[in-house]
Amino acid sequence: MATHQKEVHKVKMTEGKRAIIQQLFEEYDIESASDIQDALKDLLGGTIKEMMEAEMDSHLGYEKSQRSANENARNGYKSKTLNSSYGSVRIEVPQDRQSSFEPQVVKKRQKDISDIDQKIISMYAKGMTTRQISETIHDIYGFEASEGFVSDVTDKILPHIEEWQN
Repeated sequence: MATHQKEVHKVKMTEGKRAIIQQLFEEYDIESASDIQDALKDLLGGTIKEMMEAEMDSHLGYEKSQRSANENARNGYKSKTLNSSYGSVRIEVPQDRQSSFEPQVVKKRQKDISDIDQKIISMYAKGMTTRQISETIHDIYGFEASEGFVSDVTDKILPHIEEWQN
């Protein structure tokens, strides 16, 4: 019987990557794995914000520093907390006066960017209770996933599992 091994992602270290890593060490004063996670969380938030700014530029038809005769214009930011694989990340979502901006990188009302649903289903399939799953998510990711949320996720997928089993 052949066994399937999970393919491991191998990182090819280039001079460019070494330079970026060195800059990260200097910028974030990294001394531990926890420091690396905090730096990644910060970079994730910054990357999302920059992507949303580019989306807003495209939506309005001009860049932030430019003027336009367009009736719609930038109208500040709205804070939003996202749950990620690195923990909670606070981002600033650009707003427009007509409220017609629909970001795609993180959609309106989206609070989770960690693919947590798949992790919940995996834990549920292994026989964990909703309480155990909720506690495990808090321990690992540092954010609350209420038992109700866990139950909603499992309720969403159970009909598909039952259909597949039949």
